[in-house]
Order: sequence, then C-alpha cells, then structure tokens
Amino acid sequence: MRLWHQDLIKLLPRQQLLGQHRECCALRGKGWGKKHETVNYVFKYSYGSLVAYHKLIIDEMENRGYNPNKIWKDNSYRGKKLGYCDINDTDKGINNKFNLAKYSNIKIYNEHNNKYLDDCINNLKNKGIDVKEMKMLLKTS
Repeated sequence: MRLWHQDLIKLLPRQQLLGQHRECCALRGKGWGKKHETVNYVFKYSYGSLVAYHKLIIDEMENRGYNPNKIWKDNSYRGKKLGYCDINDTDKGINNKFNLAKYSNIKIYNEHNNKYLDDCINNLKNKGIDVKEMKMLLKTS
C-alpha cells in the first residue's frame, strides 16, 4: 500500500500505475480512514485530496491508452459497495487549497517532498526497475 510521489506518476511503469489506480479505488471506498503505515498521512487531508490525486492517475492511464472505468471521474463515487455520496459528508470535504478542476497544478500532499521522492525511487529500484532514466527526467522537469 503506497501512494507514489506525485511527480513520479507520469514515469511509473505500467504495473505500478495500474496498481496505483487499484489502491486509490480501495482508499476511496471502504478503505477511507483505515489506518495503514504507508498511507496514514492521506487521512490528514480531505477526501477531495484523494479524489484529485486519483484523477492524476486516471489521466495518466488514459494518456497511455488504458481505459479505466469513467465512473471513477465522478468525485462522489465511492465504489460498488458504497455507491455515491456527498464528498462534503466524507471527512472534511474538499480541501480548500485547490479546486478539483485544477488538481494537476498543485502539490496535493505535503509529504510528497524530496525525501519521499527518493524513498519511492529506491522502492522502484528494489523492485528491479531501472530508475536511471526516471532520475534524469525528474532533473530536467
């Protein structure tokens, strides 16, 4: 269970990108508020922050030609078991620091800092993924 650093989303290998989509779906559903060491920080933020992060994942999937279920683009969708809800009733509502329509222009989670980026890159490297090009692309952006 992990949310990859926001700057890595466009560079994630297929398996990690698709896994991230599944992780976001689980967190948006019954996983919301269930503590897990690597994602506890997410619950300090609004549910809308998770929706915005998930939309970055969905956009990247679509950019690569994958077809995630469009239902996840609906801010109020919580999965098959929970259906739809008013996200203002889920935790603290939409985080005021951003508008979901402009989610890609801001840093969603403060924890996604340089140290966390290095941790994520090392995690990918430990999975046998060649991260040299990834590091080079991050330096040029």
